[in-house]
Amino acid sequence: MKIEFAVETDYDYIFENDKHILESLISAKIKAKEIYILRNREGVYIGWMRFGYFWDKTPFMNMIWINEEYRSKGIGKRIVLFWEYEMKLKGCKMLMTSTLANEEAQHFYRKLGYKDSGCLLLDKEPLEIIFTKEI
Repeated sequence: MKIEFAVETDYDYIFENDKHILESLISAKIKAKEIYILRNREGVYIGWMRFGYFWDKTPFMNMIWINEEYRSKGIGKRIVLFWEYEMKLKGCKMLMTSTLANEEAQHFYRKLGYKDSGCLLLDKEPLEIIFTKEI
């Protein structure tokens, strides 16, 4: 598996597959190197991981997506650990992410050492669990 920063030629893939980002932000996130693209050895897209910064300081993983046929193979763990390492190199001390309380991802993050640190409750939405991890 190859992990690379997204480039403009990945724009269409991100636009077509990531339904949780405003189209107007895709190019800016690519330029800011805040999207990783995952490819197999043949160069076929496996998925992506996108992040930003909470309070403009703390890295916050906004989205991780692994295509169905590549799940349960350790790829999600590899990209998260890669991201953690990169953020540590930047001097970051803490990371954040979140998931809905009705999603299985909460167990994935806990296995990787993320701690429940709060929640957000929006009208007509399941509870959003906020996770943090010291690095």
